[in-house]
Amino acid sequence: MSRRLLFFYCLTLLLFGCRKQHNQPTADKVFRYNQPESLTSLDPAYARNQGNIWAVTQLYNGLVELDQQLKPAPAIARSWEISPDGKKYVFHLRTDVYFHDHPVFLQGKGRQVTAADFVYSFKRILEPKTASTGSWIFKGKVLEDIKVQVSDTCFKALNDSTLLVYLKDPFIPFLGILSMPYAYVVPREGVEKYGKDFRSNPIGTGPFRFKLWDEENAIILHKNKRYWKKDQQGNSLPYLDAVQITFINDRKLEFLTFLQGKIDFLSGVKGSSKDLIFNPDGTVQSDFAGKFRVQKMPYLDTEYIGFQLDPKNLTDYNKALQDKRVRQALNYALNKKGLVAYYRNNLGIPGHSGIVPPPLPSFNNKVVKGYSYQPEKARKLLQDAGYDAQDPLRLRLNTVAEHKEIAEFMQKNWAEVGVQVDINISQFPAHQEAVDNGRSAFFMKSWFGDYPDAENFLALFYSPNFSPAGPNKTHFKNSTFDRLYEQARLEQDEQKRYALYQAMDKIVVEESPVIILFYDEVIRLTQNNITGLQADAMNNLKLETVNKS
Repeated sequence: MSRRLLFFYCLTLLLFGCRKQHNQPTADKVFRYNQPESLTSLDPAYARNQGNIWAVTQLYNGLVELDQQLKPAPAIARSWEISPDGKKYVFHLRTDVYFHDHPVFLQGKGRQVTAADFVYSFKRILEPKTASTGSWIFKGKVLEDIKVQVSDTCFKALNDSTLLVYLKDPFIPFLGILSMPYAYVVPREGVEKYGKDFRSNPIGTGPFRFKLWDEENAIILHKNKRYWKKDQQGNSLPYLDAVQITFINDRKLEFLTFLQGKIDFLSGVKGSSKDLIFNPDGTVQSDFAGKFRVQKMPYLDTEYIGFQLDPKNLTDYNKALQDKRVRQALNYALNKKGLVAYYRNNLGIPGHSGIVPPPLPSFNNKVVKGYSYQPEKARKLLQDAGYDAQDPLRLRLNTVAEHKEIAEFMQKNWAEVGVQVDINISQFPAHQEAVDNGRSAFFMKSWFGDYPDAENFLALFYSPNFSPAGPNKTHFKNSTFDRLYEQARLEQDEQKRYALYQAMDKIVVEESPVIILFYDEVIRLTQNNITGLQADAMNNLKLETVNKS
């Protein structure tokens, strides 16, 4: 028997087994989803991409979680207080939360979670030897010593159920940051036993516990029968018996597998799949009417084109892009409404405001007015900058194969105002590396919100955040912007903070270090027998209240 056939034979036994055996899940209670992008770890310390985030969300919990309105809500912390100066957080933990049963614990029974576990987990992601991609959630925010290093006392367990966290300055979005998977709690016993292999031997507190990971084929999670949450009627969660994650990276094959009922839901519709499913106006094609449900809502995702404003690492330096008039002209030249309509089947919102996307409460496209399609203005700005038909501007746009059609559409728009743009297609890792290290002058990128606050998007233009260490990939530097950013981080009055966010976003629009293309939307296809799967603007995947009939 081949290895692949043997795997699927074992997988069937793991998922279904004999229905008379009490511990084996039944076929109709297995939720199946596909993860086309890579999944590298089941350790929350490395929950950087969607694949990792979705999987660890089923296995772990944190102090707080986000509700459907993306507001911080109790999780393992049943309540908390924040000091008047915004620097001290006191969390009161539930006493009925246990780690998954596992041989690392006494007699194989998962022990109770305590405040000391959070101290350990938080300090762990800050340790250099962990090399967590999430250390930034605390660095620069929690209490520091005289050497400007994270203080040993920034996290403190007063007793088993009381945790203190000290910040060096107020940081309004801090509770939102604590909802991120990076801040999930892990047991010291598991990490010390497995070391780096904790990535494939996870032990959490979540609604599902780890069973199997075959890295070429699937991940299997089983119901955690000791899960601490109940529904509003007092019934134990989760309702499902198991979760199966597969790794089909071909989008057409993924959709066909969904149509066959072998996958319970799909998230996002990319490439040619959108034309298989949706009409040009964004409605579902009649062939599929009633065969599955479609959820669509605004997403905390801004798709943009960036300009590298720091020439020191550029091999394709073009002084024209250092001229604000040129960047504004390239903005005005794009028909963003047409881009969304013709190349995305109206799945998305044209980028006619700033970097902050519509789901955030500070978004206001009347206050922050972006660039609409005005080719005459584009031509005038280019002429003022010294470029015309006799001396056309020539550029090279760097992107990935997935965005080739959109890039070609923009290429035509720019040609109409006299700008000749070549398209350079790279593999995603090479593209990412070049952008992060300042070697790409003109590039396509996107920013997904890490937490639901405009500060996270505006951080892309704060000068101390220069990449590769930070998210400022354009190396934009503006003293007024920096001052407003620092002021907003300390402002506890919500409306005043929103006004500061809008003032910063207006600077981004005016200086044009980026071209806002569109704000993406969450698109989910769900089988008709699935209930309780709710979408939110962060595209979180929470399966604890999902049921399957």
